[in-house]
Amino acid sequence: MLRWTITFIILALIAALFGFGGIAAGAAGIAKILFFIFVVLFIISLIRGRKKIL
Repeated sequence: MLRWTITFIILALIAALFGFGGIAAGAAGIAKILFFIFVVLFIISLIRGRKKIL
């Protein structure tokens, strides 16, 4: 999922470089959503992956 986020960020930067504002904004928005989903899933995996050591 992080790979998709990076892909959309790069797409947004390239689109912004060529002056396509709408496409750049859309790709940046998708990248932001995917990044937050990635962070939430990462935190959940950290919490569930912990084992109690007695």
